[in-house]
Amino acid sequence: MPVIRGNNLTTDHRKFVDDGFVFVTEDKAEDLDTYAVENDLLFTAAGTIGQVGMIPNGARFERYVISNKQIRFRADANKIDLNYLYAWLSSPWTFKSITNRDTGSTVPLINLSVVRSLAVSFPKDVGIQREIGDIFRTLDAKIDLNNRINAELEAMAKTIYDYWFVQFDFPDADGRPYRSNGGAMVWNDTLKREIPTGWSALPLLAWIARKKNGEWGAGSASDDNDAQAICIRGADIDALNGRGELRAPTRYIPPSKMEKYLAPYDLVVEISGGSPKQSTGRAALVGPEVIERFDVPLVCSNFCKALTLKDASHSYLFLQQWNALYNAGVFFGWEGKTSGIKNLQFDSFVSHYHAPEPPDALSRRFHELCCSLDQRKQNGLNENRELTRLRDWLLPLLMNGQVRVGRNGVRLTSLRCRS
Repeated sequence: MPVIRGNNLTTDHRKFVDDGFVFVTEDKAEDLDTYAVENDLLFTAAGTIGQVGMIPNGARFERYVISNKQIRFRADANKIDLNYLYAWLSSPWTFKSITNRDTGSTVPLINLSVVRSLAVSFPKDVGIQREIGDIFRTLDAKIDLNNRINAELEAMAKTIYDYWFVQFDFPDADGRPYRSNGGAMVWNDTLKREIPTGWSALPLLAWIARKKNGEWGAGSASDDNDAQAICIRGADIDALNGRGELRAPTRYIPPSKMEKYLAPYDLVVEISGGSPKQSTGRAALVGPEVIERFDVPLVCSNFCKALTLKDASHSYLFLQQWNALYNAGVFFGWEGKTSGIKNLQFDSFVSHYHAPEPPDALSRRFHELCCSLDQRKQNGLNENRELTRLRDWLLPLLMNGQVRVGRNGVRLTSLRCRS
């Protein structure tokens, strides 16, 4: 039987990921009743607390084993609507209520007694519950659709990069794929491969105008640290790339460190951290829309490094090249350890690793294409933020009976709820 772990549940988008399982025999799961089936809800109670998912109709497997870090919820359809319970369990106020309780443990842990002590407020009428649950699922379905569109946009940018700068089938003067239509190639001794005639090979360092080390600053303002900034950590890189909510903390840094502020099209690279299975080197591009989202400047933490390129129109190309190296596991070979923490030997790597440098006209064309794709992606992310705010504002009002669903939308009501 497949085992559900944390990687099968998501924190921000409450989606069950039906893939990437390990498998165990059925005997123990049957004996202990530690399995989940269609329409069961799952909640991560240890480690990354708050991950929620539901086994959907049409799931790949008939039964799934739940790990010792998950709690299973199985709804009585005669008493409570499944989507309503899903909305309640996924809500930020429920998460806050659960995590604020003292479990007596020094590690993040929620046990069954904590969950059983929670009072679920719900309308007596299951039909009203269903209306509320349907609103929740409709909003989440739109958020999920935007996420899938954004994933396709990212895949499109990567595909174009692969065709143009790896296979060298960029459009020639006649709009035909260059290499496939006999474009002249020449052997490059540095790269140990053929590249298009007229291209050169440069170390990655040659693309970089400036490296900005991280600055953690202080948690509160003082005479020495009074410049407010949002600090981008390695944990925020996925969110910068559009996967999850950006929860970067507010910090206070010395005014003399303001030169470390991030500028449009800077790249943030994680240089310390990782794990045995994940290298350092995760990267994200800080586009203009990201910077405009905040009222205060952005800096990166001291576990990261920010790069300003000599030509901003090379930023998407540099990012794709860097991500290709990360996905290939190249950075595992450029890591050292200090006090048990892995550190990317960044300066050495960018000085020694060479990449093909295309003509400026082709780089700029790629940049324009990626800017267009990224703008569509940012529009989806902005819509998701508004939908999330709407959902998190509206659902408690619906659940406590202050408003209810009607033919013309929501309206004030005096519904009675019970716990």
